[in-house]
Amino acid sequence: MSKTLVAYFSASGVTAKAAETLAEAMGADLYEIKPAEAYTQADLDWMNKKSRSTVEMNDPACRPAIADKVNDMEQYDTVCVGFPIWWYVEPRIVDTFLDSYDFTGKTMIPFATSGGSGIGNVVKNLRKQYPNLTWQDGKLLNGTDIVEWAKSIR
Repeated sequence: MSKTLVAYFSASGVTAKAAETLAEAMGADLYEIKPAEAYTQADLDWMNKKSRSTVEMNDPACRPAIADKVNDMEQYDTVCVGFPIWWYVEPRIVDTFLDSYDFTGKTMIPFATSGGSGIGNVVKNLRKQYPNLTWQDGKLLNGTDIVEWAKSIR
């Protein structure tokens, strides 16, 4: 039997709600990608060129530390990875997560939340950065059709 993990990073709680709904609909385990140092409102001010999130996103090599590890990643065949879209791609902390484990042979399914960006650039970027992983197209989940989408990827 295939075992699925829904791993997510959420800065404001929107992606967390989508991830929780998705995990419940799929009967999957849930893991929050928590930064070792929590983001403050000031850190998330994308209009401020010196804010933490802006500095991180301007450095492709940046890998913010994660607070906790996934126990027994080997047990999962499918990993759904969710996050808000920052600067048209995944946040750098998601790259930290992807760099932290061996996902060889696993099906990787991205999902995202966004106030205005589509998921196309994100998927393209993930495939470029992690070409040895098996990526599905993924979906933008802004509170709609999460349960229906979960049924289609099970």
